[in-house]
Amino acid sequence: MGIEWLKPAAFFGSIVYALIGVVIFWLCFIVIDKLTPYDLWAEIVEKQNRALGMVVAAMCLGISVIVAAAIHG
Repeated sequence: MGIEWLKPAAFFGSIVYALIGVVIFWLCFIVIDKLTPYDLWAEIVEKQNRALGMVVAAMCLGISVIVAAAIHG
């Protein structure tokens, strides 16, 4: 591995793709939060619902893998 990754085009391209991935992830999370009949944040943090926390964590990992695969091509 050389220093190709230090080139400005590669570096800024990586930053842009990372930002796009994070934005798409948050949009997907907001859509899923709106589709559920209750507030996910209040249920997980205030009521300490660990089962829902595990489901949301698995959902976040799934969305992350899909977004990464879509960006990577």
